[in-house]
Amino acid sequence: MKLSIIIVNYNVKYFIEQAIYAVQHALKNIIAEIIVVDNNSTDGSVEMIRQKFPQVILIANEDNKGFSAANNQGIRIAK
Repeated sequence: MKLSIIIVNYNVKYFIEQAIYAVQHALKNIIAEIIVVDNNSTDGSVEMIRQKFPQVILIANEDNKGFSAANNQGIRIAK
């Protein structure tokens, strides 16, 4: 893996969808992974990511870990 993109999400379903599309577009011809860490969103973000972006690595937290801790979760699994 050449690049790991970590995105922390919390209740911004529309924006996370747009962010993933933008990152996918920017990553054409680059070996990379996208990791989304969701901090217990209640707006359907997790379901949308699972449905529309099955290639995205998703960590669905059962509570809000905060921005820094969520980034650390992503870093720990990044390849």
